[in-house]
Amino acid sequence: MSLALADSADDLAHYRRAAELAGLALPELVSPAHHHAVLGGLRLHYLDWGTAGRLPVLFLHGGGQTARTWDLCCLALRRELHCIALDQRGHGDSEWSYAFAYAPEDHARDVAGLLDHLGIARAVVVGMSMGCLNGLAFALAHPERVAAFVAVDAGPWVQMEGGRRIVDFVREADASVDLEAWVAAARRFNPRRDAALLRRSLLHNLRALPDGKLTWKTDRRRPPDLAAMSSRLEALRARLAEIRCPTLVVRGAESDVFSDDDAARFAAALPDARWMRIAGAGHTVQGDEPAALVREVRSFLRERFDRPPVGD
Repeated sequence: MSLALADSADDLAHYRRAAELAGLALPELVSPAHHHAVLGGLRLHYLDWGTAGRLPVLFLHGGGQTARTWDLCCLALRRELHCIALDQRGHGDSEWSYAFAYAPEDHARDVAGLLDHLGIARAVVVGMSMGCLNGLAFALAHPERVAAFVAVDAGPWVQMEGGRRIVDFVREADASVDLEAWVAAARRFNPRRDAALLRRSLLHNLRALPDGKLTWKTDRRRPPDLAAMSSRLEALRARLAEIRCPTLVVRGAESDVFSDDDAARFAAALPDARWMRIAGAGHTVQGDEPAALVREVRSFLRERFDRPPVGD
């Protein structure tokens, strides 16, 4: 099966439809610039949404996702901010680590390398799920380089059963026989999403095998180690006081991964943080309720910087 994506005109039609469904006003419809950089021996792919010279914001996706999960958010914010979205190692169009180096510290080195490559000394980091934990690792390693942090539906306290449900979905969806079966599996997992939009989103996250079968682009040669993740989270809790940058903790109100108590404990453990929930959103807040997430990120950054981002 061919997974070739149509030209940018189809991308723009996709964005238009997605924005209409989300009730999100977009100032313009453009496609991002695709770039690759070899960092620490790995080729990493990232999207640059333009507006260099504005406050830089680096978006980090969740496990099994790609940089394209942030498309609507970046489109909505690109006139105000310099939005960059990274395909983290082993995901999307970035190279796999053949040494299985996927610890948060490995991802944090990639973030530092990417900012160096772009000549960015300091950035806002927005991280969802796995991207949140990787962003926190970066903030601990390079506190001087994080202007502010937005944690989306994740933190040092999470509901492991919700995480297992994601792992099960990723494994079971891989048995889908064609694209429509993939769409159906994704809709069963998250019925909040529109089937047509899911179809195009999946095209960014799937690759065709030689026999024509579809599979995830994500490196899945080893199953996720939830026990190791628990240990990492416990170690992270002991260092939260070191993360001194302004932080917004966002919870999807319908998430089974990150509870109100998890969000409240996380925010309370940080020196400068608050938390809030977004109604109607599950774990993937940026996909379920992008308009609300954009509104909260915009408000948070305007609160925290003397010179608010340009634009409205």
